[in-house]
Amino acid sequence: MRWENLTDSDHARAADAGLFGADAVVTRTFDTPEFAGVTFHEVRARSILNRVPGASRMPFEWTVNPYRGCTHACVYCFARKTHSYLDLDTGLDFDSQIVVKVNAPELLRRQLASRRWQGEHVAMGTNVDCYQRAEGRYRLMPGIVEALTDRANPFSILTKGTLILRDLDLLTRAARVTDVGISVSVGFTDPELWRTVEPGTPAPERRLEVVRALGERGIGCGVLMAPVIPFLGDQPAQLRATVRAIAAAGATSVTPLVLHLRPGAREWFMAWLGRHHPHLIRRYERLYADGAYAPKWYQRRITRQVHDLAREYGIGPTRAGMPRRIAEPEHSRPAEAPPTEPVQLSLI
Repeated sequence: MRWENLTDSDHARAADAGLFGADAVVTRTFDTPEFAGVTFHEVRARSILNRVPGASRMPFEWTVNPYRGCTHACVYCFARKTHSYLDLDTGLDFDSQIVVKVNAPELLRRQLASRRWQGEHVAMGTNVDCYQRAEGRYRLMPGIVEALTDRANPFSILTKGTLILRDLDLLTRAARVTDVGISVSVGFTDPELWRTVEPGTPAPERRLEVVRALGERGIGCGVLMAPVIPFLGDQPAQLRATVRAIAAAGATSVTPLVLHLRPGAREWFMAWLGRHHPHLIRRYERLYADGAYAPKWYQRRITRQVHDLAREYGIGPTRAGMPRRIAEPEHSRPAEAPPTEPVQLSLI
């Protein structure tokens, strides 16, 4: 395993120094049902604040990723390619060989205290989920949230994990001193689709319970409706059911993102499609013939349908680049213009 190639960017560059050496790695397995077949590689990282490449579509510049690999095992996960930098495969290894940066909280605290740090927004959950099952054992996020809170540093979290509710008191405290944005990812509510494409995640209805619980504590929570999966989750009745459930959970916004298939994820997803829906192979090859993203006409169609449904059910889409924030008192917020079509982000 090429630990020395793990750099401070998920886009490895030859000139970068490794974040840790092989002598810093401890490999563990746990004899518990929830971690059956999973190997954890505990590392002491040298850096935890990652700068997003300038050419990225992301609406933020800095991320924190305490884990690499993810037991959510989503067959479409765009982050699968990053495991190849460690000489691990982007399929089963990504789901079961989890890198844990055990010193992430203390390292983040030290980096935030640096004179060079300007207090920029920090996004979490944009590569792999920081509230995946491993977080229940390693408990890295409380220290990370506390470090950001103590510096009043703005941050956001995107998750499919219900474990975020464990840290509800910490997030509430953070929202009193800085901008905090929480988004939950729910691309569909179809139970059969969920079981096959997101086998390690909490069920969609449980994720929507997170949205409801956050709202009850005064923490506005948006929903990233991602991915909308062509030919499997994009029928009008499916979109309506999903948006209706999102609205019922009290989401402050809904932002649809169509499935994208980057190298690493593409091969794994297409192999899954061949096993479960072989009749769709040709249709996918045509739809994604020009690259990782579905055609603009298809993306616009889905966006328009979801936005129309959101208006019908009384919620709005998140504007492009708009942070998902803790709700402020009405008198402190100026009126906003109606939202426009969002930028196609690459979060899920």
